[in-house]
Amino acid sequence: TPAVVRASSGSVRPSARPSVSRPASECCQGRSVCWIFSFNTSDYRILLMDQDQGRLYLGSREYLVALDMHNVNKEPLIIHWPASAKRKGECQMTGKGRQGECANFVRLIEPWNRTHLYTCGTGAYQPICTFINRGWRAEDYLFRLVPGYVDSGKGKCSYDPTQENIAVLINGNLYAGVHIDFMSTDAALFRTMGGRTAIRTEQYDSRWLNEPVFVQIQQIPDSAEKNDDKLYFFFREKSLDSSGGASPSVLARNDEGGQKSLLNRWTTFLKARLVCSVIGDDGVETRFDELRDVFIQRTQDERSPMVYALFTTAGSVFKGSAVCVYSMADIRNVFNGPFAHKHGHNYQWTEYTGKIPYPRPGTCPGGTFTPGIRSSKNFSDEAVDFIRAHPLMFHPVYPIHRRPLVVRTGVDYRFTALVVDQVDAVDARYEVLFLGTDRGTVQKVIVLPKDPFSMEELTLEEVEVFRSRAPVKTMKISSKRQQLYVSSDAGLTQVSLHRCGVYGRACSDCCLARDPYCAWDGESCSAFTPSTKRRSRRQDVKHGDPLRQCRGFNAKGKRLRETVQFGVEGSSTFLECQPRSPQASVKWLFQREGKRKVVRKSILKTNHGILLKSLNQSDAGLYHCLATENNFKHTVARVALRILDRDIVLALTARDEDEEPNLRQAGPHPQSPFVSTPFPPEIRLINQYCQSYWDQLSPKQQQQQQRKRTSRRHTESQDPVCE
Repeated sequence: TPAVVRASSGSVRPSARPSVSRPASECCQGRSVCWIFSFNTSDYRILLMDQDQGRLYLGSREYLVALDMHNVNKEPLIIHWPASAKRKGECQMTGKGRQGECANFVRLIEPWNRTHLYTCGTGAYQPICTFINRGWRAEDYLFRLVPGYVDSGKGKCSYDPTQENIAVLINGNLYAGVHIDFMSTDAALFRTMGGRTAIRTEQYDSRWLNEPVFVQIQQIPDSAEKNDDKLYFFFREKSLDSSGGASPSVLARNDEGGQKSLLNRWTTFLKARLVCSVIGDDGVETRFDELRDVFIQRTQDERSPMVYALFTTAGSVFKGSAVCVYSMADIRNVFNGPFAHKHGHNYQWTEYTGKIPYPRPGTCPGGTFTPGIRSSKNFSDEAVDFIRAHPLMFHPVYPIHRRPLVVRTGVDYRFTALVVDQVDAVDARYEVLFLGTDRGTVQKVIVLPKDPFSMEELTLEEVEVFRSRAPVKTMKISSKRQQLYVSSDAGLTQVSLHRCGVYGRACSDCCLARDPYCAWDGESCSAFTPSTKRRSRRQDVKHGDPLRQCRGFNAKGKRLRETVQFGVEGSSTFLECQPRSPQASVKWLFQREGKRKVVRKSILKTNHGILLKSLNQSDAGLYHCLATENNFKHTVARVALRILDRDIVLALTARDEDEEPNLRQAGPHPQSPFVSTPFPPEIRLINQYCQSYWDQLSPKQQQQQQRKRTSRRHTESQDPVCE
């Protein structure tokens, strides 16, 4: 299996090699849809995906871009929105600009109404906002800034382009996690715009926010009562003690701040800690504290989405990544639980055991539990003072099953972005994770339950989406269009969620891939749709058993071609064999005089084949490369090895060196398919052997051999091969 997480023993075996690995040059080949968009700018970020209009909106350095979701290269609409020359000069006078920061980096695009978008940029360290007219329909091809309107971006967009900010526009109110000063020392959760008073978190209070890096914001209802609607902010921050630094925070959307205390400050702000860790075979706990991305997976109950969180290890020495999944029920239980309180001579975090004021801190005014309190300004002074001093919950939020869903340790990369898709297969509904990396690739991962105590992680595919290996910044997924959109500093790439053709042409290859998007249709591995009524569809995501699913189809496969390879006595030779799936185990069998046995002599095994050392005549024979995966065995390569006598080789090569000038003048044989090109001695000898064999054939036999050569498919090589 590609990777196993065993909770019973606490061990992690991150052998998550992809079933198929594809470079960027092959990303767009085959039946899959793939487009790459890029022009003369940088720092591309997908800021908005409009499924109704079929538009993808990007922000970048001084540009706004609207792309067609069907084909991102089809008539892109581009707005140039630079900071003024005067503002750039003022920015440079402050000492900024050495890294190109004195420009307008677009960081926010939110829908305002049916025809307009609201957008903000850093404005060369003076954030600015404006409106975009996009028209009623995508067919209008309208995309331009509203002339003459510029708004301050303070509290909406960060000054520094290296500081992340998050925002969502709801009913005319903009809720944002942002740094609001030039030096990026004042971070806050803000509400601006609309008819309500601007409101924020407490300023310069590390108990509320301590050097946060904002990751995600999401509105999630608590009940059918609209006044119970809450906003969840996800961020990482510098910890006040040795505990983890990933935090979700919650606040009531209708919070108006306090009357006396916490004036124009949130009175419903609470935060907790997210835990994502695993214990290895050695008993050492690996903690993933750096929250990088969050994906909210909707369910049938809008109040209970699943929260997928992507973490990495802190520091740069040990690289590790993990994905943990949290339920909203567990998150709410923590926010409804005890508060944290610093107490004792060591001033340690302990559970607060005193009296909890009414209404309970974090409760929304006018909601299910406070119908008589219409505004947070009517909260008691006791309740407001309590939440000012106790914003942190005592218990952390643990992931489902208290273990990560996906783990990567001991690898040379980190995950940077995450999206999730739900796929209906023949036997069940599966969640497929798409994980962007800092080396410009996207891994497609599915996790299956093996038993109540362990999970099986399958990395189905890894695609190199950027040739420059630029780290993935943002990703958006469209289940409706079956497309994935990936951005980086280099540009944006669009790829299909399913590329079934890359798994191979045999039923067994398709079944072993265990990709819920794909199934064997009797002829090829193709996209699976639940509505398909064809009986010949074959798919087994849970077990990947071709013996059961592909009866009658495996026998129809083409006979494996036997290749001939020459080696010189006393030297070494390499026999190539590379199974389509890296998950397969490989065994070599040696056949001579009708008998097969396992190759046990001194060999060097690699992922691409075996190296036979110090050849002798007893090594001549037929070698079979046998791959086994999920108890299914099939022959991948069949190589007939011929051993040439060393003394004859030395004699012939010595003669060749003497006759080489004459051979060059004579040129190739007039009817020979072999070209006389200077090769190493062994290759020249094989060429000479083949030439001798060719000369012994009759004209009719030569024509037959020539016909066979042209009909076979060969990879390009400069080395002649005798057949």
